[in-house]
Amino acid sequence: VSDVVRTSQDSAPSTFSNSGPKLTGSEKQRDTRMNNIIAAKAVSDVVRTSLGPRGMDKMIQDSGKKVLITNDGATILKQMEVVHPTARMLVEISKSQDIEAGDGTTSVVVIAGALLKACQTLLDKGIHAAAISSGLQVALDKALEVIDDMSIPVDLNDRESLIQNAVTSLSSKVVSQNADILAPLAVDCVMKIIDKETDTNADLNSIYVGKVLGGTVDDTQMIDGCILVGKKASASAGGPTRVENAKIGLIQFQLSAPKTDMESSVVVHEYTAMDRILKEEKKYIVKMIKAIVKTGCNVLLIQKSIMRDAVNDLALHFLAKKGIMVIKDVDRETVDFVSRTTGLTPVASIEQFTTEKLGSADLVVDDRSCRSVRISGCPEPKEGKTVSVLVRGSNQLILDEAERSLHDALCVVRSLVKKRALVPGGAAVETEVAQKLMLYSREIFGIDSYCVKAFSEALEIIPYTLAENAGLDPIKFTTELRNSHAKGKKNSGVNVRKNKISNMLDLQVVQPALVSISAFTLATECVRMILKIDDIIL
Repeated sequence: VSDVVRTSQDSAPSTFSNSGPKLTGSEKQRDTRMNNIIAAKAVSDVVRTSLGPRGMDKMIQDSGKKVLITNDGATILKQMEVVHPTARMLVEISKSQDIEAGDGTTSVVVIAGALLKACQTLLDKGIHAAAISSGLQVALDKALEVIDDMSIPVDLNDRESLIQNAVTSLSSKVVSQNADILAPLAVDCVMKIIDKETDTNADLNSIYVGKVLGGTVDDTQMIDGCILVGKKASASAGGPTRVENAKIGLIQFQLSAPKTDMESSVVVHEYTAMDRILKEEKKYIVKMIKAIVKTGCNVLLIQKSIMRDAVNDLALHFLAKKGIMVIKDVDRETVDFVSRTTGLTPVASIEQFTTEKLGSADLVVDDRSCRSVRISGCPEPKEGKTVSVLVRGSNQLILDEAERSLHDALCVVRSLVKKRALVPGGAAVETEVAQKLMLYSREIFGIDSYCVKAFSEALEIIPYTLAENAGLDPIKFTTELRNSHAKGKKNSGVNVRKNKISNMLDLQVVQPALVSISAFTLATECVRMILKIDDIIL
């Protein structure tokens, strides 16, 4: 690129001088497009090996020497420091797929890479980039029609089919052997926070996922209520660690002696003055404790303070004498979730601390076995139901991967709430779309026909990669799969466990239709955008 110098947009022949070759306008555009396609394909090739249930994992070490093991496309690309602006667009579509559907983050990048390779061939044939771009849109519209035709409606009351969707999304993860625990858990969590009849989306912020090191992934459990991970009841002054019929208050002010805003020091010359200061301090704290006790509060949560000690020993002593359970340093991020779950209102000053601001629960207990405080038996919330999940793992890498995998499973179930249809997995969708597009390309005329055919051939990268990653003969399997679909077996896919072509619905390998629709749409949009770029100005 350093050899490229600006020339007028005329069609003068390329000349060479001492400073290197000068490119004409059209050559420069071709060079820019080629660079963009090569950069984007490089990103696609990185994640290709991690596609499918037999895909490889990536070990990533960041600048802080923290190690991460994952095969989730979005996570891999997020950790990579991609410099090229066009390559970064593929990272963005992977993020978008993660937000929209939760699954298919690797597939979307692989499809985009294959489409770019197909576009490169079309450009070499002399077809204009704008014509290719509009041809790809024609192919996408037809592809979405095919997906709609082959999708099967799903009923949210059919728990088994929802679980099978979640199991498919977990099959390629490090924790795939624990799918029988995580998949039903993900389904139950999402079903608990939505109204099956009316809702068209699920707010995953209503599901709190807490991680505790120790135990195994099999010990992961759903908690009907709220859990404060890494917190414990303050027992230094002999306060209670278990409270039934709890009245819960959350304060955002300090239970300790007031301090001036500015740095100052008090010089005391005699003991009597010292006594007076301590007496006033005690009176100030007792007055606050009395106000708390008066409301009937018996569990007190204190938000983490960055200023100074949120509560001192004297205050803890008085609270313990009154039988009030104290949990210190509640994180700001969890305050909103605790408020929604228990029905409490955070209070910023003692004057506003009234009975109406309290939440309630049947039981609050300090669970030392998993180093957390459980709040269970909460009332039905006024707005939006909530649920908590406690994820366990034997080491930090497994724990982090289990949390990411659970998030993907939750997103898959949410996709079914958004669009209540599922399609067969195992590359059945991509092969069926490829086969139908190939037939469609013979029915239409002009450049669109070439583009639709190229789109069709590019989609075969998915079955090819699935077979390749499983150690099978990719050409043989792709050909067999194509023949199977040509005979009308539209649910046939690559069975990597038995090393043969099988009916995916019989094996219960299914995924939400939204995952495929989103992957095709995002990949095509990204490729069309890359084709439209003819110059990079840095």
